[in-house]
Amino acid sequence: MPSPHDNLPLEKQVEILKQQLAQAQNMTALGELVSTTTHEFNNVLMTIINYAKYGLRHQDKASREKAFEKILNAGNRAAKITNGVLGVARNRSTGRDATDLVKVIEDSLVLLEREMNKYRIKVEKQYEEIPEAFVNGNQIQQVLLNLLINARQAMPNGGRLLIKLLNDPRNDMIDLVVRDFGCGIPQDKLPHIFDSFFSTKAGPDASGKGGTGLGLSMCRDIIESHQGRIRVDSTPGVGTAFTIKLPTVNKAAPRRPAIRAPLAAPTMPIPGSSTPVPG
Repeated sequence: MPSPHDNLPLEKQVEILKQQLAQAQNMTALGELVSTTTHEFNNVLMTIINYAKYGLRHQDKASREKAFEKILNAGNRAAKITNGVLGVARNRSTGRDATDLVKVIEDSLVLLEREMNKYRIKVEKQYEEIPEAFVNGNQIQQVLLNLLINARQAMPNGGRLLIKLLNDPRNDMIDLVVRDFGCGIPQDKLPHIFDSFFSTKAGPDASGKGGTGLGLSMCRDIIESHQGRIRVDSTPGVGTAFTIKLPTVNKAAPRRPAIRAPLAAPTMPIPGSSTPVPG
């Protein structure tokens, strides 16, 4: 059956197909996210139900106050979960604005908290004082969720996950680092991990995630569209670190919305080979 795009120039057809692929991946990621958070939301509901029953059984003031406090805390957590999912689902604009990256990270961790706990992943955070970034917060969250899930998969027996925010005032950039201490990436595969459809995995793991090869290629495209840069350093048996460089509002202010200043490649603390992605 002929496509309505057949008469368009080849470059335009490729661009349309890339947009459709990005939309398909976003829907897949949203489906995975809903699957993960549904279990967590169910746990919150059980907490509310159990403490409501507790409050009904115990008529004394202390027990009632304890029940109300637990119900309130669980309700607030449920609100964070639903707001996080709704934010990912509804915000599909391509516009950029001043964005608090700490909030982006914290919102992402709320959505993945159950998964991290299930696989015994200890999350550590190191935040320097940084300015706001000039980005599309929803798109950066998509990238971050992808990297966090990849990091979790690299540590099937549990481990430590480090998230860092570093200020780079010299270049008016912010470094967002996601570092796992897992299996690492084989050196022969490292130069290809940002290639479309390339994957280091044989297929989805027990959780149903991974193996498509779409994630990192799309992450690179999103970061480069922000005039940023993504870099990976990995050593087999030691771990992997992804560093994302993003522009600050100060860098973007003189010429919004376009930001075209060249970036210097960051230096990572992990020994071994590294793969910078050319802009």
